[in-house]
Amino acid sequence: MFMVTGGTRDKQHFFNTAPRLNYLTRALLALAAEYGWELQAWAVFSNHYHFIAETKQAQSLSRFIKYLHSITAKHLNSLDQAEGRKVWSEYWETRLTYEKAYLSRLNYVHTNAVKHGLVREPEAYPWCSAG
Repeated sequence: MFMVTGGTRDKQHFFNTAPRLNYLTRALLALAAEYGWELQAWAVFSNHYHFIAETKQAQSLSRFIKYLHSITAKHLNSLDQAEGRKVWSEYWETRLTYEKAYLSRLNYVHTNAVKHGLVREPEAYPWCSAG
């Protein structure tokens, strides 16, 4: 079980519209399944994302994230006519080995939209698994 966080370059809000957030969400969900990652929780924002997932193929994480970042950056750069622009900065992963750590991070992912002041209730944020 892992928690993964990815951030845009210089925390720029590249995914700042509903269609862009929808695209990033669909890409994350589709590629997670394709790479054998079972998402437990996820949240997508204009300049970062979080997800908690488990897999039997932990070595596939870097390929999964690199491909996610590649296709979403190319899509965005095509929309903005900004070929070659760097969209993503990096990502961080934490292996979750204790139930308490898992539950704490599950809550963090699901309440992140509230923390950022985007909604009052986690279930109201459409780009998150809390709903």
